[in-house]
Amino acid sequence: MFAHGIALTISLDVGTLFVVATCVTALLGVFLLFAWTQDRIRALAWWGAAYLIGGFSVALWSADTHAIPVMPASLPTALLFVSCGMIWNAARLFHGRNILWLAMVAGAATWVSACALPSFTQMSPGRIVLASLIVSAYTFLTATELWRERRKTLMRRWPALFVPALHGAVFLFPIPLASFMPDERGLITLATGWIAVLVLEMLLYAVGTAFIVLILAKERTLRMHKTAALTDPLTGLFNRRGLIEAARELTGKPARRAQPIAVLVFDLDHFKAINDRFGHAVGDDVLRLFGALAKGSMRTRDFVARLGGEEFAIIIRGTLEEGIAVAERLRVAFEDAARTVSGRYVGATVSVGVAAHAAATNIDALIARADEALYAAKAGGRNRVEADMAREAPLAPAPGEVPSPDTTIAWTSYRRPGGASQAAA
Repeated sequence: MFAHGIALTISLDVGTLFVVATCVTALLGVFLLFAWTQDRIRALAWWGAAYLIGGFSVALWSADTHAIPVMPASLPTALLFVSCGMIWNAARLFHGRNILWLAMVAGAATWVSACALPSFTQMSPGRIVLASLIVSAYTFLTATELWRERRKTLMRRWPALFVPALHGAVFLFPIPLASFMPDERGLITLATGWIAVLVLEMLLYAVGTAFIVLILAKERTLRMHKTAALTDPLTGLFNRRGLIEAARELTGKPARRAQPIAVLVFDLDHFKAINDRFGHAVGDDVLRLFGALAKGSMRTRDFVARLGGEEFAIIIRGTLEEGIAVAERLRVAFEDAARTVSGRYVGATVSVGVAAHAAATNIDALIARADEALYAAKAGGRNRVEADMAREAPLAPAPGEVPSPDTTIAWTSYRRPGGASQAAA
């Protein structure tokens, strides 16, 4: 019996493949649309709609087009090309790029126009070549859009690139075969076999890309939630948790730990009085104004955060002198910009504490020093920059480190408004 089973030939019926492909593609389309209702990611809606249109085109393809007089013979294939264009544009939506409407339907329009030619409607290599080129072009464009996800490493991006690229390569394979079979008998054999391979490969591609797009959507949702957890909703800056994550990035690699680092802590002067006098709406505008100035004056490698209330912090890679220069520049800019806020004369100012060290070993201790300098700036009259001058003094040990025997710190030095400086013991 076992030998008899081996001797049997397994054949795939094309009609059965059409039915299976239609059902699976439609089911995946419904599933992606359901995922869109949960995550509200537009790309999922487009991808799901493309699958439904693709499944409908396969169903029309398997039907007898001559039995439906009102349906053009080119419609099923044209709908399939539209679904390929929609998948490409869905990949564009994942990266916030615009939908290219004309390019999306260009393949279908080219096919319909070609089918209007009498010589093209007959069995010819041109039909196979054109269909293969259209599907391959859209598929390679989809792979290109997925390749734009530069936030992932190559090893994490390769499935999203490999699956569409392989799909495009499969559809290019019939082109050289068609050129070697110019006779009608050979073309009919090739077309029949190509359709079977096409349907089976499209089924596998649909399942594979559905999993890929769901993974991309999940990662996008997690990234959005993580960004929301690390971001202050009022100013759009990092919050305290985001600043801690940034500090971990600075101290994560030995090469970065060896670079000098400066911490600037800001506190808006008399902010409670601003809220009491002008209202919380104006107070929020003052906070947003300072956040915009701070973010706009920093480099991309620096970190700006709102610690809470009217207190902000900036971490830069640089020396104490660079930190003082940044703090003084931002203090002056805010004093000028906050004279009038929301049409009201507010006259808001900011006090700044700066601390620095030759190596980014313990960010928490450096923030604590900058906070002490900020308190000194508040006590010294506000609207000024106070700096920790003990750059070579040891920082407080990080958790798990052995404390240094020298913990003496003589650090105070402040800079008065207008650039004059004075040192205090």
